Amino acid sequence: MREASLGRLRTDRIDLHQLHRLDPRMPVADQPGALDALRREGKIRYIGLDTLTAEQLEQALSLTGIASVQNRFNLIDRASDAVLKVCEAHGPAFLPWFPPAGGALTGATATALDAVAESHGATRGQIALAWLLHRSPVLCPTPGTGSPAHPAENLGAREIELTTEDMSRLEALASA
Repeated sequence: MREASLGRLRTDRIDLHQLHRLDPRMPVADQPGALDALRREGKIRYIGLDTLTAEQLEQALSLTGIASVQNRFNLIDRASDAVLKVCEAHGPAFLPWFPPAGGALTGATATALDAVAESHGATRGQIALAWLLHRSPVLCPTPGTGSPAHPAENLGAREIELTTEDMSRLEALASA
């Protein structure tokens, strides 16, 4: 299976192999274990896991090194907060998917986000990304782009210095 991937990619090693979705029909330990075997063979350099619970991550970390975790996490969806805490304790990068959550913001939530964005001369998406960058040193947002202008807009989030008050207002959005 991995030999075909290596051939298609014209390489002898994949730097980060992100396993998307643990197979519920297989024991959790077998899945990172299989990837660790490939790592020991030199076919992959780092192991990443996707869409897992804090308990599954703890189990995987007890078996092998995990470089990254990719779970849904943003201003309004914090269901993976326990996973983020495990990453903070053990070091894997947390790659939140759907980081801007822009299209899901409506009503009072959107109004609060708009107020913070306006105070910084920024877009909603930039504030959502800036919040992630300020929230934890292990968070590494991976926003998608729909146009050539999006990468520059996304990079602008790095320059935004959110205040303590901004962070409090944004933290409150999850319960709104």
